Amino acid sequence: MDDLIRIGASEAARRIANGKLTSVRYTEALLARIAEREPVVGAWIHLDPDAALAQARAADRRAPAGPLHGVPVGLKDIIDTADMPTGYGSPIYAGHRPGRDARSVAQLRAAGAVILGKTVTAEFATYHPGKTANPHNPAHTPGGSSSGSAAAVADFHTPLSLGTQTAGSIIRPASFNGILGYKPTFDDFDYGGLHALAPSLDTLGVFARDFEDLSLSRQVLSRRPVRAVAAPAAFVPRIGVCRTPMWPKGDADMQQAYERTVERLASAGAELAKIELPADFKALIDAQTLIFMAEGARHLEREWREPGALLSPELRDLLERGRACSESAVAAAHALALRCRAQLADLMRPVDVLLVPSSVGEAPAGLYATGDPVFSRIWTHLHVPCITYPIGLGDQQLPLGAQVVGAHRDDDRLIEIAWWMAERSAKWTFVA
Repeated sequence: MDDLIRIGASEAARRIANGKLTSVRYTEALLARIAEREPVVGAWIHLDPDAALAQARAADRRAPAGPLHGVPVGLKDIIDTADMPTGYGSPIYAGHRPGRDARSVAQLRAAGAVILGKTVTAEFATYHPGKTANPHNPAHTPGGSSSGSAAAVADFHTPLSLGTQTAGSIIRPASFNGILGYKPTFDDFDYGGLHALAPSLDTLGVFARDFEDLSLSRQVLSRRPVRAVAAPAAFVPRIGVCRTPMWPKGDADMQQAYERTVERLASAGAELAKIELPADFKALIDAQTLIFMAEGARHLEREWREPGALLSPELRDLLERGRACSESAVAAAHALALRCRAQLADLMRPVDVLLVPSSVGEAPAGLYATGDPVFSRIWTHLHVPCITYPIGLGDQQLPLGAQVVGAHRDDDRLIEIAWWMAERSAKWTFVA
């Protein structure tokens, strides 16, 4: 395997900028990897090698002018692109060509990125999966809904890809694939030009294998001032050990890996404090699910009314349940989130971050479902930033992840602290 495919986006950008690498050479290496592995992994729904190489050649003809100059990036196929089809994971939109790029795509292009192609998404970023398999074991799910974006990064098709999370669609697939997944503070990245599902929850995020690349993505995509993070935290962080009310839902593999991670962090000198979530937080799971369904029903109303069997039975059932949600119940769910956000801010005063599970366990067998997002619903609903990193393997030799939750709008510090934690407790499991 060409060693070039292993470098991150930041390193690739540096080599291209100083003349030690060309965008064409790097893009060719990634395309060769895709040609070799795509029949197994199925991460891409649209890939045009000639168009990607044309972008790379154009980048090589220009002086570097942006932080991602000449670096290929993948996009989840709910993100609009004017020069590529965007199908939202649904046959309703087969061959659909948006009139313009999403705001995030325009930002990537302005930063000099090569848009490599569109990655597989579950139907409208919900639950019905596409063709993608887990690159560690193709008999297992890669998670979802950002399945193709996670698998593409894990399998060295691209160093960086964009995904979205409305329940657990960044953190869970990143955990299942043994890579980094970053869900920013809600609304930190512009969601314009993405197919909405539940706008009070929908969040654009990033998959990578390198913490520096998470910071780089913020520099390109954030709507707010960003502090570049080029190294792990230079201080010993205060970490809240928060098993959450969902702990019993986790399997033995996950629970044991989490406890080992706590032990490693303690041995590394981290200041640990046990954090118990108030009773209100358990109700957040049902509240988030209700909002997910109710807003989804409203924003997919036209598709729901389309004649013929163009929606999966799973999505049709979800939308019908969402249509039955009362306005008062939705208002109560939002009110609960507001109360819990205030409580969380108080809970986190003695600590810098929380350490929580990323998923129930390893990626389940089969490609018919994408796994349970139960360990992400609370944090998505609370609008706080989260990062998952790999902490080892389970009994099936598939990755397990730990999730680091930061304070609202404290994304840069979250990245440097999670980096510190990963250096002392991560067990990297990238596909060879």
